[in-house]
Amino acid sequence: MNVMIFYASYGGGHLSAAKSVKEYIDNNYKNVETELVDCMKYVNKPIEKITTTAYKEMAKKAPWAWGYIYSNSQKGPIAHISSKINTIMAIKLLKLLRQKKPDLIISTHPFSTQMCSYLKRKGKISCIIATIMTDYQSHDQWLVGHESTDYYFVAHDYMKSELRKKGVEEQKIYSTGIPISNKFLQNFDKNSILHSLNFLPNTLTILFFAGGEFGLGKSKTLAVFECLIKNFDNVQIIAISGKNDKMNLAFNKIVIENNKQDTVRIFKFTDKVAEFMSISDVVITKPGGLTTSESLASNLPIIIINPIPGQEEENAEFLESKNVALWIKSENEIFTTLSDLIYNSNKLTEMKNNAIAFGKKNSTKTICDILLKTLTCN
Repeated sequence: MNVMIFYASYGGGHLSAAKSVKEYIDNNYKNVETELVDCMKYVNKPIEKITTTAYKEMAKKAPWAWGYIYSNSQKGPIAHISSKINTIMAIKLLKLLRQKKPDLIISTHPFSTQMCSYLKRKGKISCIIATIMTDYQSHDQWLVGHESTDYYFVAHDYMKSELRKKGVEEQKIYSTGIPISNKFLQNFDKNSILHSLNFLPNTLTILFFAGGEFGLGKSKTLAVFECLIKNFDNVQIIAISGKNDKMNLAFNKIVIENNKQDTVRIFKFTDKVAEFMSISDVVITKPGGLTTSESLASNLPIIIINPIPGQEEENAEFLESKNVALWIKSENEIFTTLSDLIYNSNKLTEMKNNAIAFGKKNSTKTICDILLKTLTCN
């Protein structure tokens, strides 16, 4: 059996979901060949480079512009242009599909879903098409061509209900969660991890993500970090500054000035997110689909900072409405929001229980087993 997994490089979540699916299939299905393909890079490298660069620059420097495009790409001229371009580029993708002859296409981005569903509707391909939606709210671009898409995998039951209202057949929709790494299924030695950081057991531990590759809201991020350092002596903090060297220097400066070297660990980058989440009690982050899924799978309440307008703000609204997250919307809310969680054990327990209810550790396994066991039985 041949499986093609398509993604696009607009944010890291689509690729991470695709990689997790590939990893699970490769490790658990011996007679299945998988291939990971950036659909936009394949069909048109110049357009892919221009559009991904534009997305990153808007997300960094003019997030309001991305929010406008995101909102207006559901209906009207922008939506029509986007769908029309994808049908044109689908012809290029057809060359690859005819060469590889996949039995199953798994898509983690709406562009590849649109291209493949168009080709199937036109009778150019006949394989199974599965779409994995990588956010906590739906967007109409995911649903273009849904009549020709065989499976939709969504983050939670509320999304399933939304898709049904928008005309997607119920039997196509599975509420599985967003794919995450198999690392989150491991049982870690928490005492060993705490010891490696020179951290104490039975002390509130906070995992702080500064904003990933975009480094959004630098002043607010630093204000939140400084507030934690100056006002809360009963916590220990793991801070991930990411690719932003200035943020890393600023974090270290704040820690040194406040003599908190014993209770704060700062990393530029880490491949130990699962391990760090296993010892944490709270995560502070922007609400991308991947980090949110990892946090909920680790049963962690979330404090949200700096969501990108569009999908991340919609994620934030949903998570806050389900009482698994608190959203710091302005700098004058920082101390109050942090205090509400750090000093309120009942609130922390309540949000943790809600996170347990929403967390789906087995999302990747569930998705792959639904698809592969169905296909191998036919």
